[in-house]
Amino acid sequence: MVHLDDVSVTYQTDAGDHRALTHVDLTLDTGSSCVVIGPTGCGKSSLLYLLAGLLKPTSGKVFLNGEPLVSVRLSTSLILQQHGLFPWKNALENTSLGLTLRGAKKEERSATIKALMEDMGIWDVRDSFPGQLSGGQKQRVAIARSLATEPDLLLMDEPFSALDSITRESLQNLVLGLWRNRSFTFVLVTHSIEEAVFLGRRIVILSPRPGRLVSILDNPGMGEESYRLTEAYHLKCSEIRQTVEGLS
Repeated sequence: MVHLDDVSVTYQTDAGDHRALTHVDLTLDTGSSCVVIGPTGCGKSSLLYLLAGLLKPTSGKVFLNGEPLVSVRLSTSLILQQHGLFPWKNALENTSLGLTLRGAKKEERSATIKALMEDMGIWDVRDSFPGQLSGGQKQRVAIARSLATEPDLLLMDEPFSALDSITRESLQNLVLGLWRNRSFTFVLVTHSIEEAVFLGRRIVILSPRPGRLVSILDNPGMGEESYRLTEAYHLKCSEIRQTVEGLS
């Protein structure tokens, strides 16, 4: 579904050229789960913005479903670390936003949104505003809003980094279950090795800036909540930690 062909990204700044990514080649099958990890400033977010159509490569090409990606597309959803919720809209209105902007009928929106918010465990806070929600509840609203439009590609940029460990693991379990049940292609950026191993069937490791693809590791044990308790999980974490530490 996803193919990056010799992609590089350079930003123009007052201080001169800033190379974020260099010569990245990556292919992901439909329905795959991929986590991107690497040092701060290595171009992880730039890679997501390329896939979202929000950023154009300086050189190389990005393809989705065999077609060159030239702009944003309706079937891609992007979830950011800071949720992106409108503070003047309640949880129900924020969750409904994508369908509302696409002109979905009220009856269609109501049925879809109610089912999603119940699955996410946030239907009981539907009338609450973002300032009244916990961090975990805000992120659940952001995820529900993204899934309401039934994307085939879900992109997440460090969505759980500001959460406590218990809430973080709960949302990791939630995302894992959604991916298994809905079969979308999933790309997550994170700094957490443990999160990468739990959620990534394939784990992409980028070098320090400018980011280049150092390694792509298969993680066949991923897919069950119980994976965290296995020896294979801890061995994979150790393998990735050694690779990442070798980059510094």
